[in-house]
Amino acid sequence: MLGRARPGFPARSSTLSFFDDGDEPPTRTARTRPRPRSAGSAAAPRGGGGPSAPDQIVVRRAIFLGLLVIVALVLIFGIKSCRDSARKNSLRDYNSNVSTLVRESDSQVGRPFFTLLNGARSKSPVTVETQVNQYRVLAEEQAQRAKSMSVPGAAVSAQRNLVTVMDFRAEALQKTADEIRSALGARNADVAIGKIAGQMEKLLASDVIYSQRVAPLIKQALDSNGVTGQQIASTRFVRVLGWLDPGTLGDRLGVPGAASGGGGSASCSSTTPHGHGLVSTVVSGVTLQPGSTPNRITASSNPTFNVTFQNQGQSDERGVTVQLKITGAGKPITVRKTVDQTKAGQTVQLPIPLGQSPPVGTPVTITVSVLPVPCEKNTTNNTSTYTAFFTR
Repeated sequence: MLGRARPGFPARSSTLSFFDDGDEPPTRTARTRPRPRSAGSAAAPRGGGGPSAPDQIVVRRAIFLGLLVIVALVLIFGIKSCRDSARKNSLRDYNSNVSTLVRESDSQVGRPFFTLLNGARSKSPVTVETQVNQYRVLAEEQAQRAKSMSVPGAAVSAQRNLVTVMDFRAEALQKTADEIRSALGARNADVAIGKIAGQMEKLLASDVIYSQRVAPLIKQALDSNGVTGQQIASTRFVRVLGWLDPGTLGDRLGVPGAASGGGGSASCSSTTPHGHGLVSTVVSGVTLQPGSTPNRITASSNPTFNVTFQNQGQSDERGVTVQLKITGAGKPITVRKTVDQTKAGQTVQLPIPLGQSPPVGTPVTITVSVLPVPCEKNTTNNTSTYTAFFTR
């Protein structure tokens, strides 16, 4: 019955429900309570499927190892680059030091040494010996510098030959200094001149070793290490090969009598006469008279002796040297002057400046000699001795 409530049930509204079956939708939706997560679990990113914790550790380790490899490669290539740069710089420095050394050897020793020998005829043997020893000291210092150089590994062979070059030069100058005084003597100088000519061969050998061994080995070391833009110095200690010939050496020293290097017998088979004779000596207007009678001469600061001599042989002669000595008052004075050539029968007038003031107020002996030429057998007329007294 409508409108009446059943016992035990609430009364229903008299209005019909919208739903036929009487099922009404619930006014509240039940929520499912989330399960609590463990404290150590990582929250999964939204959108699903991120790497798990073990995967992330592997990735991080891979990145770290990659960085280590990169750093190691940078260090390796950096160290190699530094070593390459240091090696190249050491080769550049070595080449520069060698160039400086050989240039100094040429300019400070070689050129002045041969200039001295060319002018030895105008100096006393003692003076020449002293100056040769000075050049010898420089050569020894340069040889020591060569031995103390910092040498890169690629240049060891070049260095070994460089030391030989500098040692040869020092040794040759030492032997020349030992013999030069004897070589400048008017007689019996052939043995000393021969020994000096032998030392000229050693000096030439130093040039050959440098050009054929030192310079090519330095270039090889530079090229093999990629060093470019370098100039390798050259050196030439002996510039005139005539110095190696005893005859030419004797002529240049002003001792042509020793030019044959052994008395001259081997080259003097011809019967053609050679030689000169002294005619006269004039100084300050006074023609000097040989003998013990004093020749009174007015002194000046640099008197000039005019020596007249004649080629009395039948052959032209070259490198004819006249020597003048003043002895008897303090240190002897010796002056030499050379005529390039005399022709057979020619009379030559040769002025010889003394180059200093003569001793005044003391008797002296003046000796004038035309030094023997090769193959000259008669030398009795080559020399005159005068007693003199220089006055103001």
